[in-house]
Amino acid sequence: MKMVTYEIHEKTAIVTINNPPLNVMSKQVSTELFEVFTELEANEDAVAVILTGAGNKAFMAGADIKEFPDWIGQSGFKNIVMETHQVLNYLDHFPKPTIAVLNGLTFGGGCELAMTCDMRIAEEHAQLGLPEIKLGLFPGGGGTQRLPRLIGEAKAKEMMFTGEPISAEEADRYGLVNHVVPSGQGMAYAQGLASKITGQSLQALSRIKKAVNNGAHLPIESAVELEAELFEEVFQTEDIKEGVQAFMEKRKPAFTHR
Repeated sequence: MKMVTYEIHEKTAIVTINNPPLNVMSKQVSTELFEVFTELEANEDAVAVILTGAGNKAFMAGADIKEFPDWIGQSGFKNIVMETHQVLNYLDHFPKPTIAVLNGLTFGGGCELAMTCDMRIAEEHAQLGLPEIKLGLFPGGGGTQRLPRLIGEAKAKEMMFTGEPISAEEADRYGLVNHVVPSGQGMAYAQGLASKITGQSLQALSRIKKAVNNGAHLPIESAVELEAELFEEVFQTEDIKEGVQAFMEKRKPAFTHR
């Protein structure tokens, strides 16, 4: 049975993780996420992607702890961990805008997965956290790296040192989510946000994402040079011609993403 499926509506792909009861990140889920996003990268009908979990209990409540006992006392399994990082890094740099709808528990690997998305919409009943410390371990899916970059080192360490979850409202104050919406309305809100994005040029959207993601880790001088290179690239596209012409003709542009 497939655990990760998608459908496309009006240029937005909706990807759903369905691994009951709490949509945990098993090996199968990780593999299928990579397969689905690879398909969507090549699918010209999808300009943006919304990622969520089935039901209303959990976006994803962590990794599949049943897989952990095989690792205890073992060494040399870094390559296995890096396979998961390969998937998460791919999602982080996916060349289309991504929105996570957090419709319940977003713990451990689920929180780490959500942080690979460009934006996060949390329903008000959602809880977010990295509780790995309570098992005697620590986040191993990029949490120690992405969380501090999003909310700052001190708050990130507090969350990881204590393992205590935070509410959707706290996550909003920390800057970990973009918006908090009433329970059951996360998908509709995300689709509304996506509709504002999918009318834009994917040529420009993908370069914004690349400039932000790659530039964040560069000295400012190198980062603005990267921006200049991407800015030059976008002027070679069909969409820039259409965008400028539409502006001159006082009409809405019809971008073809080429």
